[in-house]
Amino acid sequence: VQLQASGGGLVQAGGSLRLSCAVSGPTSSRYAVAWFRQADGKEREFVATISRSASYTAYADSVKGRFTISRDNAKNTVYLQMNGLKPEDTAVYYCAGKATILSYTPTPGTDFESWGQGTQVTVSS
Repeated sequence: VQLQASGGGLVQAGGSLRLSCAVSGPTSSRYAVAWFRQADGKEREFVATISRSASYTAYADSVKGRFTISRDNAKNTVYLQMNGLKPEDTAVYYCAGKATILSYTPTPGTDFESWGQGTQVTVSS
């Protein structure tokens, strides 16, 4: 499977962006997907994750109430809607996937085996 993130850009504080992660491959609907981010000089951190059926989602405390992860399996795409953006959200955002059974609930500690290239999100103050 291949994952490709897009939708990043420059936005003012308080603004919104929607990132997309296209998941391609014959088994793409079997993948739990997560978003991670990495700011300059910092370690990569978990942002959000969604199960393959979209029945389960989880978020980092820093983005709860502002970000929403969703997926459209008909389009093989996972989204990250980011509202109320803050300068500290500035980072390169990556999507990652893991083939799972239907009942699997992904967590920040899940070993996501497939990674896409990142998309830059810059929030100006």
